[in-house]
Amino acid sequence: MAGLIPKSFIHDLLDRADVVEVVDSRVPLKKAGRNYQACCPFHNEKTPSFTVAPDKQFYHCFGCGEHGNAIDFLMAYDGLEFPDAVEELASMMGVEVPRETSANPQAEARKRQQAADDYQQMERATQFFSYQLRKHKKAPEVIEYLKGRGLSGEIVKQFQIGYAPDGWDDLLKSLAKDQRSRDQLVDLKLVNRNDNGRYYDFFRDRIMFPIRDRRGRVVGFGGRIISGDGPKYLNSPETRIFHKGRELYGFYEVKQAHRSIEQVVIVEGYMDVVALAQAGIDFAVASLGTATTTEQLQMLFRATRQVTCCYDGDRAGRDAAWRALENALPLLTDGLQLNFLFLPDGEDPDSLVRQEGAEAFKARLGEAQSFTQYFFAHLTETLDLATDSGRAMLLSQAKPLIEKVASDYYREELLQELARLLRREVSQVAGQMKAKAAPTANRDELKMTPIRRAIALLLQYPQLGQEVPLHEELAQLKLPGIPVLLKLHRQTREHSLTPAQLLEQWRGTREEKLLRQLMSWEHHLEQDKISQEFFDTFLYFIDLFVEQRANELLAKERQAPLTAAEKREYMALLRHKAQKHSS
Repeated sequence: MAGLIPKSFIHDLLDRADVVEVVDSRVPLKKAGRNYQACCPFHNEKTPSFTVAPDKQFYHCFGCGEHGNAIDFLMAYDGLEFPDAVEELASMMGVEVPRETSANPQAEARKRQQAADDYQQMERATQFFSYQLRKHKKAPEVIEYLKGRGLSGEIVKQFQIGYAPDGWDDLLKSLAKDQRSRDQLVDLKLVNRNDNGRYYDFFRDRIMFPIRDRRGRVVGFGGRIISGDGPKYLNSPETRIFHKGRELYGFYEVKQAHRSIEQVVIVEGYMDVVALAQAGIDFAVASLGTATTTEQLQMLFRATRQVTCCYDGDRAGRDAAWRALENALPLLTDGLQLNFLFLPDGEDPDSLVRQEGAEAFKARLGEAQSFTQYFFAHLTETLDLATDSGRAMLLSQAKPLIEKVASDYYREELLQELARLLRREVSQVAGQMKAKAAPTANRDELKMTPIRRAIALLLQYPQLGQEVPLHEELAQLKLPGIPVLLKLHRQTREHSLTPAQLLEQWRGTREEKLLRQLMSWEHHLEQDKISQEFFDTFLYFIDLFVEQRANELLAKERQAPLTAAEKREYMALLRHKAQKHSS
């Protein structure tokens, strides 16, 4: 949780981190004058408009308006929450993240402890299942089964595959030390409780596949039946630490195996992932009992440029593939590749790679249908394009889907193929599509005023706060934004800050959104004119205050005589006004 990380640590972390290095670790940058550039990773573009400024420790896209510091980039690019982004940046810097107490330290401590206990308990369960695979009386039978599936001891150990005993409550007896831990096992869906109040293991007589999150922590399990009745696979239900739409089985292992991931293949089952890894194809992941979600695809497209959906050729596999395609439409930017491979009836990657070998399976991957090929193969499967009604139906089905496509390349390719199938000109078909909205940067929506101008300059050049004296009397000026300007001014006078550090101090405040926009505002001033511009703007506020205060005293005098001090103040204000007019 954000409040539990000391702000002083975040300040020091941003001081230590270089936003150029952080961005360059995910998106290769090129030097462009004083700054660095790349095509924006957050929207589709052909000409680079994504700029990283080392002096400000800030990135900004002039196309879509995305901007921020090193922490913001990790949040946006890696899909992390704020605390996880801080943890990731700290890890990159080789430092530990400290924690501080909050307004309710007991409650926060309980939450932190609960999360730590949950992950620890899941790790204990993993170790329990691994131990059972070695020592349980049924272990030889299970090991023989795994060998029959072509798995070696090394691959079993790598994925920490285990065995859930066939007893009623073996895991419960091993891990539940008291009522609290028993309740925790129920919450983590490792143990169930029936209507009679009796507890029993959720997984029984199954081969166990631990599911790890992006940080390698076990968050859930998949259990495959060996024999008998019941579903072939049983997955952990969702819990407070497991959300199946966010995780991919095997993704952590792929990241461990490859520093730079050239491609990823999505398969349907745990055993498919492990069998492919056994054959040396160590870039497979599996969605967890559902169609591949938008969040899962985002995670993959941030890690690699090429994704192949490899599904069984039956109706269920084709339905899953189509849902994956629909979820990918707004994510596919130029340079990303999404392919589709359907296996022969009755085959899956596990059986096929054992029959044909790794090279033959890789050859199949190389022959997968392209995004465009599969798009139209699916839509035209039941249509007769020789008829007007068939072509009209194709247009009505394809139109809303093509309008969602993010990539200019894919959009044009789909329009060309659609036009060919409809026997029309591309321009005719394109004319019926909604124009893709061009991304607009936030700066276009912002009306600049003198107060916003001063705030923007102070945000972008915090050293200005040291050059101009702090005028606390301006707090009385009746002008929207003055309290924010004065607070920024105090912050820049008390500490030597980078723009990224200064803006970080406003995270989570009501003013944060506007300040982020002002940070990205283009002032078009020459460098040697910036200080004078800020100084002149401050003088303007002082003149406004003098005018306001003089009018207040004048209005008061009409009601009652001024005190001696007020008269002296009024005369001083008049002298200031006279000096201004004479200069």
